[in-house]
Amino acid sequence: MKAIIQRVTKASVTVGEEQVSSIGRGICVLLGISVDDTQRDADYIVRKILNLRLFEDENGRAWAKSVMERDFEVLCVSQFTLQCILKGNKPDFHSAMPAELAQPFYNSILESMRSAYKPELIKALEVGEAAAEEGEDALQRAVGVGTGERFPALQTGSQRQQRGGGRRVFRSGAVVEPECQTNRGHEREPGSLRKTS
Repeated sequence: MKAIIQRVTKASVTVGEEQVSSIGRGICVLLGISVDDTQRDADYIVRKILNLRLFEDENGRAWAKSVMERDFEVLCVSQFTLQCILKGNKPDFHSAMPAELAQPFYNSILESMRSAYKPELIKALEVGEAAAEEGEDALQRAVGVGTGERFPALQTGSQRQQRGGGRRVFRSGAVVEPECQTNRGHEREPGSLRKTS
């Protein structure tokens, strides 16, 4: 599972000409569910979405408070394209969970967030809805591109399989992925969100 978490002063999504969801200050979350994801992945992502310290505190100190600690809103959008694997210049989305399975899984994630936080502050766009920003289909055509082994979207299917699916956590300011198993005592890559054992 992948989530892109962006701090916003306001955010909204539209379907056709109709605005279907909006928030004031808080975070906008694009959530990409993989065919291999389990409840453990969902629990981890929910904890990170709600507890990442993306906001300043009352004294203006940066990276000090979470969205829950500041009583801000969350706008969650299902975004299957985050699960793309590049084949040459063409994105491949076979790693994304099919919509008929992703819908109940996504709903359970939303319920977990609403149980852990104030339900009225959790807004969402459902799986399969044609989301748009500023009248364009920007959201549904968003894919990640990066360099090196740090970015699973650039790996081929065989490379992902060899590296256990490429699920790693890096402090890039945007991308959060589930924890992966590593040998005890090994150092994490620079910028890892989790402490070494």
